[in-house]
Amino acid sequence: MRKNRIIGCVCALACLCVNPLPADACTGITLKSKGDTTIVARTIEWGGSDLNSQYVIVPRGHVGRSYTPTGVDGMTFTARYGYVGLAVEREEFVAEGLNEAGFSAGLFYFPNYGGYEAYDSLRKETSVADLQLVSYLLGECASVDDVRERLEKIHVVNVDPRASAVHWRFADKSGRQLVLEIIDGVPRFHENKLGVLTNSPDFDWQLTNLHNYVNLFTGTAPERQLGDVELKSFGAGSGFLGIPGDVTPPSRFVRAAFYQTSAPRRETARETVFQCFQILNNFDIPIGIEFPLGKVPCDIPSATQWTSATDMANGVIYFRTMYDSSIRSVNLRTIDFSKVSYCAVPLDTKKTQPVKEIQVD
Repeated sequence: MRKNRIIGCVCALACLCVNPLPADACTGITLKSKGDTTIVARTIEWGGSDLNSQYVIVPRGHVGRSYTPTGVDGMTFTARYGYVGLAVEREEFVAEGLNEAGFSAGLFYFPNYGGYEAYDSLRKETSVADLQLVSYLLGECASVDDVRERLEKIHVVNVDPRASAVHWRFADKSGRQLVLEIIDGVPRFHENKLGVLTNSPDFDWQLTNLHNYVNLFTGTAPERQLGDVELKSFGAGSGFLGIPGDVTPPSRFVRAAFYQTSAPRRETARETVFQCFQILNNFDIPIGIEFPLGKVPCDIPSATQWTSATDMANGVIYFRTMYDSSIRSVNLRTIDFSKVSYCAVPLDTKKTQPVKEIQVD
């Protein structure tokens, strides 16, 4: 009975991903401080229901087991490193996290382009569900160099064959960043020197598409003559006139690329974290635009369910949610991962935006 209930929960989550329209809006950016501390930040969206997100504290030595299409009978893995993860729907499904070695990992939806190898029950002992790959690698890797080696030894599979694929972003304290996409069953790694990631199409296509916006520049467009007519900008920032404003992944990739590269470097890592959150304000998706008019399926305040920023050098992961826009953090350096107990805690204990009333004498 318990096994059937678990499989039912997994299939329910997988069904969320079958229709990519309301589910594929994740946006990732990267900023550096003046001291060259790298901060990776991202949003996660789903407009169809509350993902009941949690943060999980995972100690060294914690044993996990992967889901497969036939149950919780895939690969067993033991964490060499302790980590903190932000999970969606189930505590095992970590979508973003940081480990004690300073290695960061996150998944982003990748519908219609990604495709894993078919699940083979004879390989179940080396099979890892795509939604658990972040958890597995956070427990195993100290740097992005470790990722390729680990991928050679496992098989990444769907829990449900109907579900959307995902792709992944990995980063470490050095600032190096990799994107992993599995297409037609073949892992493809990309050095992500730009530091931006959204969803479909594939990463190479997104980089190529940036060339369509070679005309964009920071600041205000200069005055010019059009025959006898003098043309002047209506306001500041007209150099970005024509930047796409919709919420599709290609448009968000372009906006994220130009917003992050035009941002001034801040003095400290903490100031850079705050700047990441400010930039990602531009990528919040309001409830209502992803569905036909009057067909919104649930009562949540935003399709952007949470936003996170990760300081790998200082070992801190920050987040805010659709219910509480105040920024919260977990400092991994304050955790003894050899002694701490495993726990999973809702990101929001109260699902309502706190309001601080100003008292006037």
